[in-house]
Amino acid sequence: MVYAAADSDTSGDISGGFGGGGVVRGLRSLVRRKQVDSERRSSSSASSSGQQLAKALSVPHLIAIGVGSTIGAGVYILVGTVAREHSGPALAFSFLIAGIAAALSAFCYAELASRCPSAGSAYHYSYICVGESVAWLIGWALILEYTIGGSAVARGISPNLALLFGGENSLPIFLARQTIPGLDIVVDPCAAILVLIVTGLLCVGIKESTLAQAIVTSANVCAMFFVIVVGAYLGFRSGWPGYKLSSGDFPFGVNGMLAGSATVFFAYIGFDSVASTAEEVKNPKRDLPIGIASALSICCALYMLVSVVIVGLVPYYEMDPDTPISSAFATHGMQWAAYIITVGAVTALCSTLMGSLLPQPRILMAMARDGLLPSFFSDVSKKSQVPVKSTVTTGIVSAVLAFFMDVSQLAGMVSVGTLVAFTMVAICVLILRYVPPDEAPVPSSFQEYVDAVSVQYAGLSPTKLGTVKDDTLPLIDKSAAVTVDFPLILKQVVQGDYTVSDGKRRKIAGWTIMLTCVGVLLLTSIASCVQLPSIMRYPLCTIGGGLLLSGLIVLTCIDQDEARHTFGHAGGFTCPFVPLLPIVCMLINVYLLINLGTGTWMRVSVWLLAGVVVYLFYGRTHSTLKNAVYVPTTHVDEIYSISRQPQP
Repeated sequence: MVYAAADSDTSGDISGGFGGGGVVRGLRSLVRRKQVDSERRSSSSASSSGQQLAKALSVPHLIAIGVGSTIGAGVYILVGTVAREHSGPALAFSFLIAGIAAALSAFCYAELASRCPSAGSAYHYSYICVGESVAWLIGWALILEYTIGGSAVARGISPNLALLFGGENSLPIFLARQTIPGLDIVVDPCAAILVLIVTGLLCVGIKESTLAQAIVTSANVCAMFFVIVVGAYLGFRSGWPGYKLSSGDFPFGVNGMLAGSATVFFAYIGFDSVASTAEEVKNPKRDLPIGIASALSICCALYMLVSVVIVGLVPYYEMDPDTPISSAFATHGMQWAAYIITVGAVTALCSTLMGSLLPQPRILMAMARDGLLPSFFSDVSKKSQVPVKSTVTTGIVSAVLAFFMDVSQLAGMVSVGTLVAFTMVAICVLILRYVPPDEAPVPSSFQEYVDAVSVQYAGLSPTKLGTVKDDTLPLIDKSAAVTVDFPLILKQVVQGDYTVSDGKRRKIAGWTIMLTCVGVLLLTSIASCVQLPSIMRYPLCTIGGGLLLSGLIVLTCIDQDEARHTFGHAGGFTCPFVPLLPIVCMLINVYLLINLGTGTWMRVSVWLLAGVVVYLFYGRTHSTLKNAVYVPTTHVDEIYSISRQPQP
């Protein structure tokens, strides 16, 4: 049976579990979901209007994007701070644990990117699995992340670049930082110029910009190899004094090592940039998982090797927190190594800048394609096959911020967007496995094709078919030849049978996923609130932990939905250890989110509130799904096939 619903998503996968059909109907525009292949199905019209991105990326390109976006100059400073305050000689273990935690999110990204290879990354996945309003907030948060992140990285380049010219004030006057009299504003022309250069490079083409990023990233990796190889030589020659301490390898205990892991976790942020280029990958099902895994593995290996060498050269308590690597080499008589390390820091910042400016135009383009932003942002250049207008807009805004503002105080806001995206991607994996959408939208202009398929399957006259405007009626009257008692959620098998038990399973799974998310939020927030009295804290933590554990047990015991095998572009990477892996991923990311600080959350809340206003007054009313007709996913291909047939 095929039925339609205008401006709604009544599949009920998760929303059905929330109960209250009236509430769901009242919030239809907030939970409507798009189809995985919505871009593919409109490929013919997109191609004719020049809206296709270039299919030019392979595994080496993806590795260059992932490594270049992840390894920033922070590692050249982070090793000193974390070793002195948290980990001591066990710094490498902190990087390893953080790398494993980041790998949990990488597994989730790899499955979704291979199944849903379209621009938009976490925004795209949320729109497919959760709903429009949540997807909007994810996309809005990512816009903030990449804008602030790119500006912050750009402002960090000029001080490091000045060191290569001999000192803080050695840059040419047109590049040096200047203070505007009377306003107490420090402008950074060098940062703005670099942002504009990178913007121009990104407009040339994805393959050309990725090649440039690969070259810059290679220079950074070579600098890190210099630190590893030469540092290891100095360590063997000097007997590794940093490891011969009376306090042992864990001076701050296991808790200190874990605290260090929470700090260095943010050094792995950036591999998600690979997922944003999914639409430009030649073979996304194969190349995206390989690219994400390879980039993260390379970053983890380099981080660990650098930390092993540096903490062995100098006792952790003697490390310089600002220039730990340069000072470690200086203690062994190699002051000149500071120049190589500075080159590495500059190239690391440049590659990270490119990685920050690359994803945002594609997110803007994806949101504009869906009607949530003006169509201006969805235009793709026919010559370079990149979203030039979105790229230029992103570059101009980032350049202005980098020129006028010291965005270092806003750096925490970058982490919010990333961690929220990581959390939502893990939730999407659970939804995809247990309650994948069983309805998909088609344009309202396809109503006649929907009716044709309805007639074909039911053998009825279409006199009682519902219309887009009458979304309270099914396309085929249930009283005519259909005597099955319908469960809340329907699953149509090839033979046309309906399995009531599957509806109950999906209902249980929907409730369980929701309560698991509540348990994760309750457990992490209460555990982080040390000011709360123990008489309240422990019972609430017990409730949160109970919900989390119960959700894990229930999801482990019930079957995953068979539709997961055909959802999206099947046959690609499959995330292992579901549901355990996504739930642990959610737990880690939400805990880090809770502990970002009140000031950060207040600033982010203002941005998100502005996003809600924009969505309510523009995005919701301009969405391409506003008048969509929803049909069972089993009939979508057939409906599109009929629409492409020549009409008599």
